Amino acid sequence: MASMSDHELYPIGDAARRSGLSVSAVRFYADAGLIEPTRLNEAGHRMYDIQAIARLELVRTLRELDTDLAEIRRLLDGGTTLHDLLTTHLGIVERQERTLRARRAVLRTLIKQGGTTAQADLMHKLVSMTDEERERTIDDFWTEVGANLDVPDGFVDRLRAMRPVLPADPTAAQLEAWIELADLVSDPAFRGAVRTYLRDTYAAPEARTLATEPFQEFMHGSGAALMEELLAAHRAGESPLSGRVQRTVTLFLEAVTALSGTPLTAEARDRMADGYRQIPGILRQLDEEDAAAGGPGYGDTHGRYLALVAAINGTTGQEHDPIPYVWIADAMQAVQPA
Repeated sequence: MASMSDHELYPIGDAARRSGLSVSAVRFYADAGLIEPTRLNEAGHRMYDIQAIARLELVRTLRELDTDLAEIRRLLDGGTTLHDLLTTHLGIVERQERTLRARRAVLRTLIKQGGTTAQADLMHKLVSMTDEERERTIDDFWTEVGANLDVPDGFVDRLRAMRPVLPADPTAAQLEAWIELADLVSDPAFRGAVRTYLRDTYAAPEARTLATEPFQEFMHGSGAALMEELLAAHRAGESPLSGRVQRTVTLFLEAVTALSGTPLTAEARDRMADGYRQIPGILRQLDEEDAAAGGPGYGDTHGRYLALVAAINGTTGQEHDPIPYVWIADAMQAVQPA
């Protein structure tokens, strides 16, 4: 049985207060034929029942979502459902959100860089690029960087494969990273710096071996899995002489020597161990030489490219731990070849 309040009528002031609207707004919606009063009282004043007030509340909510009166009229007349109307408006709000996020990324980048109007126009174009345009931008970069570069076949193609994929609903941080990356890869100076870094890094014969396809396949495939196993053991505080470490490092040594078609011998083991032991010093020396010469280093060239790609792809923070080269060298030194 319906309660008495279901049949109670309220004057326009009460209807306005209950629905969250002003009296003039309630009067406007009545005159527009959207929500007419339930009846007029003896004095000719507009009176509203609970159902009418509920519809006024709905109209207020839809207007706050920027729904136009024509759409509201179709809903109230039964021409559409509330679910369909809200779904449509959700899509509108989400598109507005993406637009605002892109604008925020542009503004934040401009503020950090002290940008000009021309830069603002450029950044707007960068965040508005289609997927195809972004792909072409990255392809153009690697085509120029890799042109006649003296590195083993397939190496530049592998580098090209590590590319940004901006999601359909990127965060502001991802948009900012894309703005920086797109600006960098279009800069002739940055292209030249990356090219110089790759050329200088892989010029030595021993370094060229690291860029060959078999070695790269190994380091990004089974070699990566073995290295991760070693890193896990190191994180767990295991000795380089533990059974797990010795089994893993033996497989690693056997696989590396097999790449050059040679067996794992004591001499090969010693060379590998000695090489790993020297890596930290070599890396420090390279950093010092780059700083002294003012030349492009990894962090300013290819490293910066990879860091921005990781930020755009949402993989930042998934990098491996720093490699404990000396610990691995100690593990290698203990291996007894068959």
